[in-house]
Amino acid sequence: MELTSKEDVDAPLAEVFEAISDFSSFERSAIRRGVEVQRLSEDATPQVGMAWDVRADFRGKPRELRLSLSAYEPATLIGLNGDSNSLTGKGQIELLALSPRRTRLSVKVKVEAKTLSGRLLLQSMKLARSKVNKRFKHRVAEFASLTEERLTGSV
Repeated sequence: MELTSKEDVDAPLAEVFEAISDFSSFERSAIRRGVEVQRLSEDATPQVGMAWDVRADFRGKPRELRLSLSAYEPATLIGLNGDSNSLTGKGQIELLALSPRRTRLSVKVKVEAKTLSGRLLLQSMKLARSKVNKRFKHRVAEFASLTEERLTGSV
């Protein structure tokens, strides 16, 4: 299953990239929401190979995920791979400068099943595809809006 979304942010490309590559802030945000996050490397500098073990409750069960940084091109691209017992996925965040003060944020996520339970989960998501797409696009738009507010200081 593949999900995609694009949003424009009223901020320069370099500032938007700096905000989306602040992995420490994402770790803190996840922990505040009850997700267990453990960075597997001591170095906080973003680099390919950086990885996290993530544990959260989803649909009443504890789920574990290994998330790793698969691509990191400063100012343009961040790629993430996720692997769990039943699913595997790839995510990509790409930035494009539309003007000196405007940036397009493109997010792509592709999830594939590894087991029968993973196939059942993906099938239920496919049956509710329009709802899942709408929720995904809303989350990306919300993230873009929060990033823009944080960068312009209008929070």
